[in-house]
Amino acid sequence: MKYIREHISSKILLSYLAVLLVGVAVLIIVVFFSTPAAYSHYMESGAMIVNGAPARGMMDGVVPGSGMGRALGQGQGLGFTNFRAGVLSAIAYATLAAILVAVVVSIFFSRQIVAPLQALMSASQRIADGRYDERVQVSGSDELGQLAGRFNRMAERLEQTESMRRQLIGDVSHELRTPLTAIGGYMEGLIDGVLPVTPETFEQVRMEASRLSRLVDDLQELSRVEAGSYRLDIHPVMISMLVETTIKRLQYQYDEKHVTLTRNLASDLAPVLADEDRVTQVLTNLIGNALAYTPSGGEVVVSAAKIDGEMQLSVKDSGIGIPAESLTNIFDRFYRVDKSRSRAAGGGSGIGLTIAKHMVEAHAGRIWVESAGEGQGSTFFFTLPFAK
Repeated sequence: MKYIREHISSKILLSYLAVLLVGVAVLIIVVFFSTPAAYSHYMESGAMIVNGAPARGMMDGVVPGSGMGRALGQGQGLGFTNFRAGVLSAIAYATLAAILVAVVVSIFFSRQIVAPLQALMSASQRIADGRYDERVQVSGSDELGQLAGRFNRMAERLEQTESMRRQLIGDVSHELRTPLTAIGGYMEGLIDGVLPVTPETFEQVRMEASRLSRLVDDLQELSRVEAGSYRLDIHPVMISMLVETTIKRLQYQYDEKHVTLTRNLASDLAPVLADEDRVTQVLTNLIGNALAYTPSGGEVVVSAAKIDGEMQLSVKDSGIGIPAESLTNIFDRFYRVDKSRSRAAGGGSGIGLTIAKHMVEAHAGRIWVESAGEGQGSTFFFTLPFAK
C-alpha cells in the first residue's frame, strides 16, 4: 500500500484494472440474468439437437409429458448448463487477456505521464537547492506541456528575482560604504591630529551621517513601497495645489543652483483621485531629479493638462538627457544614467524614481520618460485618474 500511495504509475494501473474489473462484473451479471431468455429463444428457433435429431417440439409430434418430452427437457437443462458454463469460461479467458493488455497499456501510458512529472520534480528540487537556471523540456501542448511551460516561466522569474537580490545587496553595500568610509576617514584624521578640531570638520562628519540616514530612510521607503505595505488616502484633489506646494518647497534649491523652475498648468484642470502626500512625493522626486541633472542656467518646466480622458503631468528639463539604451532601465532601483555621478555629487541614491513608479501605479496611473538623447534634456510623464 505504501508503494501505491507514493507512485502515480501504480495508481494509474489500479485505475485501469478497476475500470476493467467493473466492466467484467457488469458483463457477468448481465450474462447470468439474460442467458435463460436467450437460450429459450435459441431453443425455440430449432437450433438444439437431441439424440442426433432436430428438436422441433410440438411440430414433430413430441407430446409434453411423454418419454421423448422428458428426454428433451433433460437435454435442454443439460445443454443450458453447458452453454452458460461455456459463456462464463469465455468471459474468464477474455478477462485474463484484457488484464494482461491493460497492464501493458497502463505501463506505456503511465510512463508518458510519470516521466514529465519526474523531470519536474527533479528540476524543482534543484531550484530549491539554489540552481535557478534549471529548465525542463516542453513537449506537447496538453496539460503536462502547459505545466512544464509555466514551470519554466516560474524558474525564470525566480532567477531574475535572485539576480535582482544580489544586485540590490551589492548596490546597498556600495551606497552605505561611501558615507561610512568618509566618516571613518574624518574620525581617523581627528584622532591622528591630521584634521583640525574645528566646527567645519564636525560639520562634514554630520553631513556624511545625514547622507547615511537619508539613504537608510530611502531604503526603508522602497521596501514598504515594493511590498505594498502602505495605505493610500484617495480623495478628490486639485493637482494645481500640489504642484504649487512642491515648487515652493524646492524653489530655494533651484535659486541656489541658478536653474529656472516654471509651471505650465491648464486653467480648467478638474480634481483628480489621489493621495496628496504620495503625489507630492512623486512630484518632489521628479522635480528634484530634474534639478540634479540640469546644469546651472538650465530650465525645468512642470506642466499639467487633460489628455485622453486623464490628467497628464510632465517635468521637462534641459539637462544631460538620457541615452536610448537607458530609457527602459531608468526606473530600476540604484540605476543612474551618469555612472560617474555619486550620491554626494548630486546624483541621488537611484531610488527616488523607483518609488515614484510604484506610487503612480498604485494610483492606477502610468509613468514613463522620453528623451532625444544625451545633452538633449528629458521629460518625465505620469498620469492620474480624474475624480468622478
